[in-house]
Amino acid sequence: MKKFKYKAINEMGTTISGTVEADSLEGAEDMLSARGYMPTKVQAGDGSVQEYLDKLETSLTRIKPVDLIFFTKQFRTLFKAGISITEAFRILEFQSTNKKLKQTVARMGEDIKSGLGLADTFGKHPNVFPAVYISMIRAGETSGNLPEVLDRLVYLLDHEHKVKGNVRSAMTYPVIVVVALFGAFLFLLTYVVPTFARMFASAKIDLPWPTQVAMLMHTVVLGYWMISLPIFVGMVFSVYWYQKTPTGRLLRDKFFLALPILGPVFTKAAMSRFSSIFAILQISGVSVLDSLKILSDSIGNSAISREFDKIGDQLREGKGISTPLKSAKYFTPMVISMVAVGEESGNLDTMLHDISVHYDDEVNYEVGRMTELLGPVLLVALAGVVGFFALAIFMPMWDMVKTIR
Repeated sequence: MKKFKYKAINEMGTTISGTVEADSLEGAEDMLSARGYMPTKVQAGDGSVQEYLDKLETSLTRIKPVDLIFFTKQFRTLFKAGISITEAFRILEFQSTNKKLKQTVARMGEDIKSGLGLADTFGKHPNVFPAVYISMIRAGETSGNLPEVLDRLVYLLDHEHKVKGNVRSAMTYPVIVVVALFGAFLFLLTYVVPTFARMFASAKIDLPWPTQVAMLMHTVVLGYWMISLPIFVGMVFSVYWYQKTPTGRLLRDKFFLALPILGPVFTKAAMSRFSSIFAILQISGVSVLDSLKILSDSIGNSAISREFDKIGDQLREGKGISTPLKSAKYFTPMVISMVAVGEESGNLDTMLHDISVHYDDEVNYEVGRMTELLGPVLLVALAGVVGFFALAIFMPMWDMVKTIR
């Protein structure tokens, strides 16, 4: 049972307010009518502090990809078992452990009860269900092949989760080493350099250039930290907010694709996502133009998204999809040639599936190769930082020993 706040007019014509418990909004209104009240406003919640805290927690809760995958698998199972959509949503609401998803499913159940179509119900929650998800549900609902579409949707969500996991794995190792590198730099600069700097100053010896550079960095970073820290934090936040803008996002995504070692991983992961999403949309009966619009919203890289927009413009002029692909910057020769063959033979969806399988293997290979290449490079960089500070400390110490002798 849920709590609902209400305002109503009683038999005396007086406006009253209060709370009532019911299973749904309609149930709350029926309950008030049965009491002889004419409801003027009914809304979920009782206005308490706890309700506010619950709403805050729900708004901060994120629906993870695994939550969406699990929900879709359960919905597919219930639908195939012949359970009505309304009852399926009620069961899924009860079983969900994610508060935001639970709330979303509850609203969807109410929409289905009110007569809204399934695709339109999903479409009311674009922040939860991506464009490709809603389009496939719409295609399945229209064609009457919803069970098959749900099977493809589960496969697609699993595939997307694995590809993103591979890319995340590719990023994890470099980030850890760079953080360790930065931590070692700060530790040496903060604790080691000052200790030896005082000793060298009392010895009154000429300092070699590595020591002078280390002491200068210490002075700039720590001696003027009230200036350098706000500048550093400001730069970090400026970069962060800039890459949230359309222009900044485009530059960021182009930069990632152009990186010497990570770039091929991002490119091949994008090719895998493109081919798998496009293949399933084609099998599900979504038009090519609609598929390109969905791909533009779903690919996850604004530089490649712009290519889909250009391809869509050329398709409207009557060209096939393989022709504009040839002039696109980020599509590999293999993708272009296989799409052309698939378009000519009428087996585009099969070719796209083969491309997806190929690039899944390529991404796995590139992640392993990248780890092998970056490992020695980053370790050499770490050794270089430590070695530089070792020289900065031991070179003047050696001069002090020679002076004593």
